[in-house]
Amino acid sequence: MIVGVPREIKQDEYRVALLPVGVEELVRHGHRVIVEAGAGLGSGLADHEYLRHGCEMVSSAEEVFAQADLVIKVKEPQPSEWPMVRDGQILFTYFHFAADRPLVEAMLDAGCTAVAYETLADDRGRLPLLTPMSEVAGRMSIQEGAKYLERPQMGRGILLGGVPGVAPANITILGGGVVGANAAKIAAGFNANVGLLDINMDRLRYLADVMPANVDVLFSDRHTIREQLQRADLVIGAVLIPGARAPCLIEEEDLRGMKPGSVIIDVAIDQGGCIATSRPTSHSEPTFIVNEVVHYCVTNMPGAVGRTSTYALCNVTLPWLLEIAGRGIEQAACELPSVARAINLYGGEVTNRAVAATFDLPYLPKFTL
Repeated sequence: MIVGVPREIKQDEYRVALLPVGVEELVRHGHRVIVEAGAGLGSGLADHEYLRHGCEMVSSAEEVFAQADLVIKVKEPQPSEWPMVRDGQILFTYFHFAADRPLVEAMLDAGCTAVAYETLADDRGRLPLLTPMSEVAGRMSIQEGAKYLERPQMGRGILLGGVPGVAPANITILGGGVVGANAAKIAAGFNANVGLLDINMDRLRYLADVMPANVDVLFSDRHTIREQLQRADLVIGAVLIPGARAPCLIEEEDLRGMKPGSVIIDVAIDQGGCIATSRPTSHSEPTFIVNEVVHYCVTNMPGAVGRTSTYALCNVTLPWLLEIAGRGIEQAACELPSVARAINLYGGEVTNRAVAATFDLPYLPKFTL
């Protein structure tokens, strides 16, 4: 199979979808690998490192898409890339379709096979290709929150950990999954007061056992969320329904009860966001203010720490890439349930139930297991 790696063009995106060792492994298994020049530079990986391990280097994304049977990316195809996608071509990347109907329609029209990192699930419901970026985003959320709480960034002027004689910040985290748990660990390390909310009691019991004493584990309902918002200096939105749009947990009217200069980091923005006032932002222009509350809604948070994120992502994607390239997508889907769950679009049809429901589109269970 011919595997293609284009350079990422989403604004402020510095990751790359394949490491040089991935090139070596694919070539060892009899595949051709085509890499666009400069694809790894944002992660500190020079072209010669890829060439040394057996790739073919081309000068444009058009050449990658024109030749590759399987295109591996980090972020969803951008509008300028949509015309390059071919009928029957496999795209293996983060799609986050539920937040982007035009992208869904463009990929359906192209007739590609869209294999989404974020819906590749194992038999226990875990998301191994989403987990490392959720870990990065969760940890970054506290780092970014600390920065935007500073007064020059229009925040309240709060130091997360306080100092002797001055209380630390109050942090509310909505969602106790991978993002939320990682955010809570970092926040606790700053000595902040942390409220970690979730609706799964088994998860709450686990979190209560493993979290430090300055993390209060709470059942999430409308009353608890509103109480938390009134005291919060920093709010982290960390909820996820795999493949579907994130539920809205904070309405615009709820912001009126928050402190002026408090900060919201909506990590769920990739799936539409869990705050009614959220809208996608970029690393270049990361924040906006609604009702005196600073909103940070960057859609590719891990892209800012490209080297860490690239290695963390490629460590988990390469084994699946080798399986798909080696077996072909149809055989891989039939033999590997996780791959079947990752296929969101196939042959101009929606094969993921959550994506179909989000946009009221016909659902074709092509790879029912």
